[in-house]
Amino acid sequence: MTFSLIGRCARTGQFGAAVTTSSIAVGSRVPFCAAGVGAVLTQHRTDPGLGPRGLALLRSGCSAEETVAALVASTPHHAWRQIAVMDAAGRTAHFDGARVKPERAAAHGPDVVALGNILSTEAVPGAMVAAFLAAPGAPLAERLLRALEAGEAAGGEHGEVSSASLMVVWGESFPYVDLRVDKAPAPLPALRALWEEYAPLADGFRQRALAPEDAPVI
Repeated sequence: MTFSLIGRCARTGQFGAAVTTSSIAVGSRVPFCAAGVGAVLTQHRTDPGLGPRGLALLRSGCSAEETVAALVASTPHHAWRQIAVMDAAGRTAHFDGARVKPERAAAHGPDVVALGNILSTEAVPGAMVAAFLAAPGAPLAERLLRALEAGEAAGGEHGEVSSASLMVVWGESFPYVDLRVDKAPAPLPALRALWEEYAPLADGFRQRALAPEDAPVI
């Protein structure tokens, strides 16, 4: 009951992920991103432990494909897991366990991978990738959010979504963007409103950490 994506901006080096689902607080369980390293999505019968484990594998030099293979091998419950990984070079890989419920699907493109389970149609990930690729000049967070909105417009999941998350990392150990709607009747419009309020402030918050004497008053 989840659809999500990982994206990379080749121009800035940012990585990010966006996700929505019908259960509460999806942002705390599915997306894991690290600046200069890559990103991991772990969903369906979610195992949040696979996120940090996947990032550690990427840091060790594993490719996206090698990381997915190692994650699958590391858990006896892989049949329940749906996983996607992007490495530092923008390469992508995914895994669908045998017990991941249909409709399940994934789609890959340059610097993007999208996937979902219990979808209304297999076309959802492809619609997300197309939307991400359609706006190459937009900020990464905006591209990720447009992709999530396109996934919902293409049919989304079988049930009504209730939580959503948008994360981008850039250069530092802390996220550049980390916005979450933990429970709402319409989480994607709520996430859109949060992003539009946060977007003009994001650089200033980052500057507070890096050069507080020159940081704007927000």
